[in-house]
Amino acid sequence: MAMLRCRSAFISDVHLGTPDCKAAYLLDFLRQLQCQKLYLVGDIIDLEALGRRRWWHPDHGTVIAEVLDMARRGVEVIYIPGNHDAALRGLVGQSICGVRIELDALHVGADGRRYRVSHGDEYDPEQIGRSWMLHVGETMHRFICWSNRRLNAWRRRLALPYLPLSIIVKSHIGKALAYIRAYEARVAAGARERGLNGHICGHIHYGQVRTIDGMLYLNDGDWVEHCTALVEDDVGAMELIHWSEQPTALGRASREEVLPSPAAALALAPLGHRKPDTARLRPAA
Repeated sequence: MAMLRCRSAFISDVHLGTPDCKAAYLLDFLRQLQCQKLYLVGDIIDLEALGRRRWWHPDHGTVIAEVLDMARRGVEVIYIPGNHDAALRGLVGQSICGVRIELDALHVGADGRRYRVSHGDEYDPEQIGRSWMLHVGETMHRFICWSNRRLNAWRRRLALPYLPLSIIVKSHIGKALAYIRAYEARVAAGARERGLNGHICGHIHYGQVRTIDGMLYLNDGDWVEHCTALVEDDVGAMELIHWSEQPTALGRASREEVLPSPAAALALAPLGHRKPDTARLRPAA
């Protein structure tokens, strides 16, 4: 079995406890992952959703067991709660079964570059919680995710690879892209103010590798819509990868060059054939 070997890995927005969570793909990823550090960058367990409706798939418990087993084997696991698992922020500074809980983290890459790691909800506009558009947006998002589940259930029956419908929709709505770009700019500005080389986050379910005014913006995406993770190799290069039936490299940033994630690749990742440079990857079972 080919393994994915890297120095550090970053995942976020898994949303365990919701029907949209792609736990099977994530399990395949974790079982092939060999890393020194694993960052859980928020919204891993969707405590908000579980508070509204109790729903749990056996695979979701297996994901937690796999992470705890990684910590037991000596992987340094850092859990940075997000807005959907914000209740865990009350445990900051504590360690549970070898998993350390922190509000944010400073990650120093193998090449010496310094990144702040946080979920990213602190960069939401202040007025977002008071806008009626928030409710409309969440309702539309739930509908898109429901459609995504139905579409891919049909594709699995036809032995077709996973297709991230919701990312395709986001990539073609001007207002959605405008919000994403404004969010990315705020995150990059925050890294600049702190004198860092970049920022690693999640939150908006839109994986990305790009430079903004000299700052490296790295979003590890999600495991609800796009099934992406960020991995760092032994020389400090960061790579965004999609993981399903056809693992695909979506963007890469080394000290020498940045290959940004184009919108087309983000939307149609499973249709691509370029494999991540960090390892030979076996398609998901």
